[in-house]
This record gives sequence, C-alpha cells and structure tokens, in this order.
Amino acid sequence: MEEMTQPVKRYLVASDFDQTLSFRDSGAVLSELVGIPVRVFERKTVILAVQNLVQQGAELAYLLLHDPEFRSRVRREHLSEAGKRVRVKKNIKLLFELLASGIEGHRFEFHVISAAPQEVVVSALEEIIPADHIHGTQFLYDAEGRVESIVRVNAGYGKVSVLDDLQNLVQVGPDRIVYMGDGSSDIHVMLHVNHRDGFTIAVSEARGVAQVAKRTVVSDDALSVLIPILEDIVGWSASRIRGLFEAHHLLIQEWDKVRADWVTIAPG
Repeated sequence: MEEMTQPVKRYLVASDFDQTLSFRDSGAVLSELVGIPVRVFERKTVILAVQNLVQQGAELAYLLLHDPEFRSRVRREHLSEAGKRVRVKKNIKLLFELLASGIEGHRFEFHVISAAPQEVVVSALEEIIPADHIHGTQFLYDAEGRVESIVRVNAGYGKVSVLDDLQNLVQVGPDRIVYMGDGSSDIHVMLHVNHRDGFTIAVSEARGVAQVAKRTVVSDDALSVLIPILEDIVGWSASRIRGLFEAHHLLIQEWDKVRADWVTIAPG
C-alpha cells in the first residue's frame, strides 16, 4: 500500500567480497588448499604490488595465469573448493533479502563485485546470493583445468567498469549507487562513486579507504552496513533502526560512533 502512495526510489548497492563479506583473502585460502604456504602467497602479492605489474586486487589472477607454482597446482575445481572453505560474515542473506524487499519507498538491488575468481565467490555465497548477482574475475581454462587466459579482472578501474555496466542494467542515476569495500583495491571505485554523488561505506579502518568513504562501519556481521544506509539514505533514527533489527530477533549490543583524525606531524 505504501508503494502505491509514493514513488519507489531504486538504488544499486555493490559490495566487494574479500574481507568485506568474508574474513580472509580468498587467495590465502586457495593457497592453503593446494599446499602453497600463505607466506609464499603474501610475499608474491607484495612483490607484484611493489612492481605495479597489475592493479591492486588482481594479484591472484596474475599468479594463476603466470606463476609456475600456482599454474602447476591450481585447477578449476580447486577454486570452487576454496570458496567452500572461505568463512563469510553473518547475515549476508538477510541483508540481501531486506534490501531487495524494499524499505519505506526505497528498493535496493544488491550485487557483489570482486577481483576474486568467479568460481570462488559463487561457491562461498551459494544459497546466500544468486549467482547472477556475483561478478568476479573470469577465466578461460585449458583441457586440464588450468587457467589459460583472463576474460575480465574486476580490480581497480575494472570494478568501475563493472559498476557502470550494472548501473545501466539496473537503470539508476549515479547518485543512487552505494558501494562498500575494505581496502586499497576499492579506492578507485569509491572515488568514482563519491565524485558522482553516490554513497560509499568502508568496512575497515584501513587508512586509505576509511579516508575516502563517506561512512565507516566495523563489524563481523554483514547486516551492520544497513545502519548507514538506513540513516543517511532512508532517513531513519537510531531507535527505528534498532527496532528493525529487533524485529528480526537481532540486538545491536554496541554502536559507537567515532570520528578518526589521521594526523602526521613532522619537524618544522
């Protein structure tokens, strides 16, 4: 009835995956699965970052295609298995359902954009997020299941491209886009969204991303990102937000708002 009396405002909500909806980098999980020490994976990614060979976030895709150690061990089936081993945050499905169902004349379409392999993210979010709402890095494979080529890497400016495609698909204005992420690989897309009057949420206090995002929410529960959406977009008070959580048998035990000033002082 409410939607019959007022126009529905449609929004696109896009989220990173690694350490935004999950707790660990999927590359580390995949490395453990195939017997490569995590420290080796981390060392290789640091070297790639220093060399600037790939955009930040695309390190795993590069290793799967070019690194002899990863190419000799990783097959397509390992990607799906790694996804099953990724520990995801609580209440992702409820977040998706609440956004999709509409809130006081606002309807949000939720998509995941990740530099992690498509197979990893789809497997990790199976029965939580529909596969057609997941946009990970896509590969072509040879007859033995090894990565043969890269179709698309959703890292850095690649995420901006995916987001623009989704905007055209969902048919919303740039000011009706919400993006959430955790790290430096999300900065390009956050700057893009902010520049066009969209809304950005950091789920990490990492200095770079927290300075760019319009709001920062740190929690082990994915539903926490609903708080700034309800406050800043829908216009709800704190008491109404608490009431919504309680209606779903959830209690906000701690909600501390802290503004952080990042200051560096050098000798004059």
